[in-house]
Amino acid sequence: MNWQTILKKAQSGNPTDRQKVYKSQEEWADELNSEQFRITRSKGTERPFSGAYCESFAPGIYACVCCKTPLFDAQTKFESGTGWPSFTLPLEDDLVAYSIDSSFGMQRVEILCNVCDAHLGHVFPDGPPPSYLRYCVNSMSLEIIDPNKSTGDKEAIAVLGGGCFWCIEAVFLQLNGVISVRSGYCGGEKANPSYKEVCSGTSGHAEVVEIRFDPSVLSFRDLLLVFFYTHDPTTLNRQGNDVGSQYRSIVFYQEEEQKITALEVIKQLKGEYTNPIVTEIAEKAPFFLAEQEHQNFYALNPNNNYCNFFIPEKLIKLREKFPYFCS
Repeated sequence: MNWQTILKKAQSGNPTDRQKVYKSQEEWADELNSEQFRITRSKGTERPFSGAYCESFAPGIYACVCCKTPLFDAQTKFESGTGWPSFTLPLEDDLVAYSIDSSFGMQRVEILCNVCDAHLGHVFPDGPPPSYLRYCVNSMSLEIIDPNKSTGDKEAIAVLGGGCFWCIEAVFLQLNGVISVRSGYCGGEKANPSYKEVCSGTSGHAEVVEIRFDPSVLSFRDLLLVFFYTHDPTTLNRQGNDVGSQYRSIVFYQEEEQKITALEVIKQLKGEYTNPIVTEIAEKAPFFLAEQEHQNFYALNPNNNYCNFFIPEKLIKLREKFPYFCS
Protein backbone atom coordinates (compact mmCIF):
# COMPACT_ATOMS: atom_id res chain seq x y z
CA MET A 1 0.00 0.00 0.00
CA ASN A 2 1.33 3.45 -0.92
CA TRP A 3 -0.01 6.98 -1.28
CA GLN A 4 -0.71 6.73 -5.01
CA THR A 5 -2.70 3.54 -4.48
CA ILE A 6 -4.72 5.22 -1.74
CA LEU A 7 -5.50 8.22 -3.96
CA LYS A 8 -6.61 5.89 -6.75
CA LYS A 9 -8.93 4.00 -4.40
CA ALA A 10 -10.35 7.23 -2.96
CA GLN A 11 -11.05 8.62 -6.41
CA SER A 12 -12.15 5.59 -8.39
CA GLY A 13 -12.81 2.53 -6.30
CA ASN A 14 -12.44 1.11 -2.81
CA PRO A 15 -11.36 -2.37 -1.76
CA THR A 16 -13.82 -5.18 -2.41
CA ASP A 17 -16.39 -5.11 0.36
CA ARG A 18 -16.14 -7.68 3.08
CA GLN A 19 -19.35 -9.01 4.56
CA LYS A 20 -21.03 -5.71 5.38
CA VAL A 21 -22.79 -4.64 8.56
CA TYR A 22 -25.79 -2.38 7.93
CA LYS A 23 -27.70 -0.63 10.72
CA SER A 24 -29.87 2.45 10.91
CA GLN A 25 -28.65 5.60 12.62
CA GLU A 26 -31.16 4.88 15.38
CA GLU A 27 -29.70 1.41 15.93
CA TRP A 28 -26.16 2.80 16.08
CA ALA A 29 -27.28 5.49 18.53
CA ASP A 30 -28.65 2.77 20.84
CA GLU A 31 -25.33 0.86 20.81
CA LEU A 32 -22.81 3.73 21.02
CA ASN A 33 -22.29 6.51 23.50
CA SER A 34 -22.91 10.05 22.24
CA GLU A 35 -19.25 10.83 21.47
CA GLN A 36 -18.68 7.51 19.69
CA PHE A 37 -21.79 8.16 17.62
CA ARG A 38 -20.75 11.74 16.79
CA ILE A 39 -17.36 10.63 15.53
CA THR A 40 -18.12 7.34 13.78
CA ARG A 41 -21.59 7.95 12.36
CA SER A 42 -21.53 11.77 11.93
CA LYS A 43 -17.89 12.13 10.82
CA GLY A 44 -16.79 14.08 13.88
CA THR A 45 -13.26 14.61 15.22
CA GLU A 46 -12.11 14.39 18.82
CA ARG A 47 -9.92 17.12 20.29
CA PRO A 48 -6.18 16.47 19.84
CA PHE A 49 -4.41 14.78 22.76
CA SER A 50 -7.78 13.97 24.36
CA GLY A 51 -8.23 10.37 23.19
CA ALA A 52 -7.63 7.34 25.39
CA TYR A 53 -5.26 5.75 22.86
CA CYS A 54 -3.28 8.86 21.95
CA GLU A 55 -0.30 8.01 24.15
CA SER A 56 -0.92 4.29 24.71
CA PHE A 57 1.46 1.82 23.08
CA ALA A 58 0.41 -1.38 24.86
CA PRO A 59 0.34 -4.51 22.65
CA GLY A 60 -2.98 -5.49 21.17
CA ILE A 61 -5.28 -5.20 18.19
CA TYR A 62 -7.35 -2.08 17.59
CA ALA A 63 -10.86 -2.92 16.38
CA CYS A 64 -13.70 -0.77 15.03
CA VAL A 65 -15.79 0.34 18.00
CA CYS A 66 -18.97 -0.14 15.97
CA CYS A 67 -18.67 -3.58 14.34
CA LYS A 68 -15.65 -4.98 16.27
CA THR A 69 -13.68 -5.71 13.09
CA PRO A 70 -9.90 -5.82 13.83
CA LEU A 71 -8.30 -2.92 11.93
CA PHE A 72 -4.83 -2.03 13.24
CA ASP A 73 -2.03 -3.73 15.18
CA ALA A 74 -0.37 -1.87 18.04
CA GLN A 75 3.01 -2.84 16.59
CA THR A 76 2.36 -0.48 13.65
CA LYS A 77 1.46 2.42 15.98
CA PHE A 78 3.89 5.32 16.30
CA GLU A 79 4.18 8.68 18.03
CA SER A 80 3.31 11.26 15.37
CA GLY A 81 3.05 14.26 17.69
CA THR A 82 -0.30 15.19 16.14
CA GLY A 83 -2.51 14.39 19.12
CA TRP A 84 -4.27 11.41 17.55
CA PRO A 85 -3.37 7.70 17.47
CA SER A 86 -1.29 7.07 14.32
CA PHE A 87 -0.57 3.83 12.46
CA THR A 88 1.58 3.01 9.44
CA LEU A 89 -0.78 0.43 7.91
CA PRO A 90 -4.03 -1.45 8.62
CA LEU A 91 -3.94 -5.17 9.36
CA GLU A 92 -5.06 -5.87 5.78
CA ASP A 93 -5.55 -3.61 2.77
CA ASP A 94 -9.27 -4.21 2.33
CA LEU A 95 -10.20 -3.50 5.96
CA VAL A 96 -10.14 0.25 5.32
CA ALA A 97 -12.05 2.23 2.68
CA TYR A 98 -11.03 5.66 1.38
CA SER A 99 -12.97 8.75 0.34
CA ILE A 100 -12.00 12.25 -0.78
CA ASP A 101 -12.96 14.74 1.95
CA SER A 102 -13.23 18.36 0.73
CA SER A 103 -14.57 19.84 3.96
CA PHE A 104 -13.07 22.88 5.72
CA GLY A 105 -11.66 24.28 2.48
CA MET A 106 -9.03 21.53 2.02
CA GLN A 107 -8.80 18.16 0.35
CA ARG A 108 -7.97 15.16 2.52
CA VAL A 109 -8.46 11.40 2.30
CA GLU A 110 -11.00 10.09 4.79
CA ILE A 111 -10.60 6.54 6.12
CA LEU A 112 -13.60 4.39 7.02
CA CYS A 113 -14.16 0.88 8.32
CA ASN A 114 -14.82 -1.16 5.18
CA VAL A 115 -17.29 -3.39 7.05
CA CYS A 116 -19.68 -0.89 8.67
CA ASP A 117 -18.62 2.44 7.07
CA ALA A 118 -17.68 3.99 10.42
CA HIS A 119 -15.65 7.19 10.10
CA LEU A 120 -12.16 6.52 11.51
CA GLY A 121 -10.16 9.61 10.61
CA HIS A 122 -7.82 10.50 7.73
CA VAL A 123 -4.64 9.19 6.10
CA PHE A 124 -1.64 11.31 5.11
CA PRO A 125 1.61 10.69 3.14
CA ASP A 126 3.92 11.83 5.95
CA GLY A 127 4.45 8.69 8.01
CA PRO A 128 7.62 6.71 8.72
CA PRO A 129 9.06 3.93 6.53
CA PRO A 130 8.37 1.43 5.15
CA SER A 131 4.88 2.67 4.16
CA TYR A 132 5.50 6.43 4.62
CA LEU A 133 1.81 6.64 5.53
CA ARG A 134 0.12 8.04 8.64
CA TYR A 135 -3.32 6.64 9.42
CA CYS A 136 -4.57 9.32 11.82
CA VAL A 137 -7.44 7.74 13.77
CA ASN A 138 -9.85 8.98 16.43
CA SER A 139 -9.53 7.02 19.69
CA MET A 140 -13.31 7.04 19.97
CA SER A 141 -13.62 5.02 16.77
CA LEU A 142 -11.50 2.20 18.20
CA GLU A 143 -11.38 -0.33 21.00
CA ILE A 144 -8.33 -2.39 21.86
CA ILE A 145 -8.38 -6.18 22.02
CA ASP A 146 -5.80 -7.93 24.19
CA PRO A 147 -4.39 -10.67 21.89
CA ASN A 148 -3.76 -12.92 24.91
CA LYS A 149 -7.40 -12.98 25.98
CA SER A 150 -10.19 -15.17 24.65
CA THR A 151 -12.00 -13.50 21.77
CA GLY A 152 -15.41 -14.98 22.50
CA ASP A 153 -17.87 -16.94 20.41
CA LYS A 154 -17.73 -14.75 17.27
CA GLU A 155 -13.98 -14.94 16.78
CA ALA A 156 -11.39 -17.64 17.34
CA ILE A 157 -7.65 -17.95 16.74
CA ALA A 158 -5.61 -20.61 14.97
CA VAL A 159 -1.80 -20.62 14.71
CA LEU A 160 -0.43 -22.85 11.96
CA GLY A 161 2.96 -23.42 10.35
CA GLY A 162 3.55 -25.23 7.08
CA GLY A 163 6.56 -23.79 5.30
CA CYS A 164 7.12 -20.20 4.22
CA PHE A 165 4.51 -17.95 5.83
CA TRP A 166 4.09 -15.98 2.60
CA CYS A 167 2.48 -19.08 1.07
CA ILE A 168 0.27 -20.00 4.02
CA GLU A 169 -0.97 -16.44 4.44
CA ALA A 170 -1.97 -16.20 0.76
CA VAL A 171 -4.04 -19.38 1.07
CA PHE A 172 -5.98 -18.48 4.20
CA LEU A 173 -6.78 -14.97 3.01
CA GLN A 174 -8.97 -16.63 0.35
CA LEU A 175 -11.41 -18.17 2.84
CA ASN A 176 -14.85 -17.02 3.89
CA GLY A 177 -15.00 -16.54 7.64
CA VAL A 178 -11.36 -15.50 7.96
CA ILE A 179 -11.16 -12.10 9.66
CA SER A 180 -7.42 -11.51 9.51
CA VAL A 181 -4.17 -13.35 8.84
CA ARG A 182 -0.85 -12.23 10.32
CA SER A 183 2.55 -13.72 9.56
CA GLY A 184 4.86 -14.30 12.49
CA TYR A 185 7.08 -16.59 14.51
CA CYS A 186 6.23 -19.12 17.22
CA GLY A 187 7.85 -21.90 19.19
CA GLY A 188 11.31 -20.53 19.99
CA GLU A 189 12.91 -19.17 23.13
CA LYS A 190 13.70 -15.57 22.16
CA ALA A 191 11.04 -12.87 22.22
CA ASN A 192 10.53 -10.84 19.03
CA PRO A 193 13.09 -12.63 16.84
CA SER A 194 14.07 -11.13 13.50
CA TYR A 195 13.40 -12.77 10.13
CA LYS A 196 17.16 -13.28 9.74
CA GLU A 197 17.38 -15.07 13.09
CA VAL A 198 14.45 -17.35 12.30
CA CYS A 199 15.76 -18.12 8.80
CA SER A 200 19.05 -19.25 10.33
CA GLY A 201 17.16 -22.29 11.65
CA THR A 202 18.80 -21.92 15.08
CA SER A 203 16.21 -19.83 16.94
CA GLY A 204 13.73 -22.68 17.40
CA HIS A 205 10.86 -20.67 15.93
CA ALA A 206 8.61 -21.79 13.12
CA GLU A 207 7.27 -19.45 10.47
CA VAL A 208 3.54 -19.40 11.20
CA VAL A 209 0.35 -17.51 10.54
CA GLU A 210 -2.10 -16.35 13.17
CA ILE A 211 -5.60 -16.68 11.75
CA ARG A 212 -8.55 -14.91 13.35
CA PHE A 213 -11.76 -16.46 12.09
CA ASP A 214 -15.48 -16.65 12.70
CA PRO A 215 -16.21 -20.25 13.79
CA SER A 216 -19.88 -19.83 12.86
CA VAL A 217 -18.75 -19.48 9.23
CA LEU A 218 -15.57 -21.59 9.13
CA SER A 219 -14.73 -24.21 11.74
CA PHE A 220 -11.27 -25.05 13.05
CA ARG A 221 -11.66 -28.47 11.43
CA ASP A 222 -12.30 -26.78 8.08
CA LEU A 223 -9.17 -24.67 8.52
CA LEU A 224 -7.15 -27.80 9.20
CA LEU A 225 -8.49 -29.55 6.10
CA VAL A 226 -7.34 -26.61 4.00
CA PHE A 227 -4.03 -26.50 5.88
CA PHE A 228 -3.19 -30.16 5.25
CA TYR A 229 -4.30 -30.05 1.62
CA THR A 230 -2.21 -27.01 0.69
CA HIS A 231 1.14 -28.12 2.11
CA ASP A 232 3.01 -31.41 2.51
CA PRO A 233 2.61 -32.65 6.13
CA THR A 234 4.84 -35.69 5.52
CA THR A 235 8.20 -33.94 5.11
CA LEU A 236 10.05 -33.29 8.37
CA ASN A 237 11.39 -29.73 8.71
CA ARG A 238 10.93 -29.13 5.02
CA GLN A 239 8.58 -27.79 2.36
CA GLY A 240 9.94 -28.26 -1.15
CA ASN A 241 13.30 -26.51 -1.41
CA ASP A 242 12.80 -24.76 1.94
CA VAL A 243 14.73 -26.81 4.48
CA GLY A 244 15.04 -26.20 8.22
CA SER A 245 13.06 -26.47 11.44
CA GLN A 246 11.60 -23.00 10.77
CA TYR A 247 9.62 -24.60 7.93
CA ARG A 248 8.22 -27.47 10.00
CA SER A 249 4.57 -28.49 9.78
CA ILE A 250 3.02 -27.55 13.11
CA VAL A 251 -0.28 -26.73 14.82
CA PHE A 252 -0.09 -24.59 17.96
CA TYR A 253 -3.39 -25.45 19.60
CA GLN A 254 -4.99 -22.57 21.53
CA GLU A 255 -7.19 -24.78 23.70
CA GLU A 256 -7.64 -28.47 24.43
CA GLU A 257 -10.52 -28.77 21.96
CA GLN A 258 -8.23 -27.66 19.11
CA LYS A 259 -5.70 -30.31 20.12
CA ILE A 260 -8.37 -33.03 20.02
CA THR A 261 -9.62 -31.81 16.63
CA ALA A 262 -6.11 -31.73 15.16
CA LEU A 263 -5.40 -35.29 16.26
CA GLU A 264 -8.74 -36.44 14.85
CA VAL A 265 -8.07 -34.77 11.48
CA ILE A 266 -4.61 -36.35 11.25
CA LYS A 267 -6.12 -39.76 11.99
CA GLN A 268 -8.78 -39.11 9.34
CA LEU A 269 -6.26 -38.10 6.66
CA LYS A 270 -3.34 -40.45 7.27
CA GLY A 271 -4.64 -42.99 4.74
CA GLU A 272 -4.41 -40.36 1.98
CA TYR A 273 -0.61 -40.13 2.20
CA THR A 274 2.05 -42.68 1.27
CA ASN A 275 4.34 -41.46 4.03
CA PRO A 276 3.41 -40.77 7.67
CA ILE A 277 2.13 -37.33 8.66
CA VAL A 278 4.82 -35.65 10.74
CA THR A 279 2.89 -32.50 11.68
CA GLU A 280 3.72 -31.46 15.23
CA ILE A 281 0.81 -30.72 17.58
CA ALA A 282 2.17 -28.22 20.09
CA GLU A 283 0.75 -26.34 23.04
CA LYS A 284 -0.04 -22.65 22.62
CA ALA A 285 3.11 -20.50 22.65
CA PRO A 286 3.77 -16.76 22.34
CA PHE A 287 3.18 -15.42 18.83
CA PHE A 288 5.61 -12.77 17.60
CA LEU A 289 4.50 -10.64 14.69
CA ALA A 290 6.87 -10.68 11.73
CA GLU A 291 8.24 -7.47 10.26
CA GLN A 292 5.78 -5.29 8.36
CA GLU A 293 7.29 -6.18 4.97
CA HIS A 294 6.18 -9.79 5.46
CA GLN A 295 2.50 -8.96 6.00
CA ASN A 296 0.19 -9.59 3.02
CA PHE A 297 3.39 -10.29 1.11
CA TYR A 298 1.99 -12.03 -1.98
CA ALA A 299 -0.57 -9.31 -2.71
CA LEU A 300 1.98 -6.53 -2.23
CA ASN A 301 4.77 -8.24 -4.20
CA PRO A 302 3.09 -9.59 -7.35
CA ASN A 303 6.41 -9.87 -9.22
CA ASN A 304 8.22 -11.93 -6.58
CA ASN A 305 9.57 -15.03 -8.33
CA TYR A 306 9.40 -17.27 -5.25
CA CYS A 307 5.73 -16.47 -4.69
CA ASN A 308 4.80 -16.86 -8.33
CA PHE A 309 6.43 -20.26 -8.47
CA PHE A 310 4.63 -21.75 -5.45
CA ILE A 311 1.49 -19.81 -4.55
CA PRO A 312 -0.68 -19.83 -7.73
CA GLU A 313 -0.64 -23.64 -7.76
CA LYS A 314 -1.72 -23.72 -4.12
CA LEU A 315 -4.59 -21.31 -4.82
CA ILE A 316 -5.76 -23.36 -7.80
CA LYS A 317 -5.75 -26.53 -5.69
CA LEU A 318 -7.62 -24.70 -2.93
CA ARG A 319 -10.42 -23.52 -5.21
CA GLU A 320 -10.73 -26.90 -6.93
CA LYS A 321 -10.92 -28.83 -3.65
CA PHE A 322 -12.79 -26.32 -1.44
CA PRO A 323 -14.75 -23.92 -3.67
CA TYR A 324 -17.44 -23.57 -0.98
CA PHE A 325 -14.88 -22.19 1.50
CA CYS A 326 -13.49 -19.54 -0.82
CA SER A 327 -14.52 -15.91 -1.01
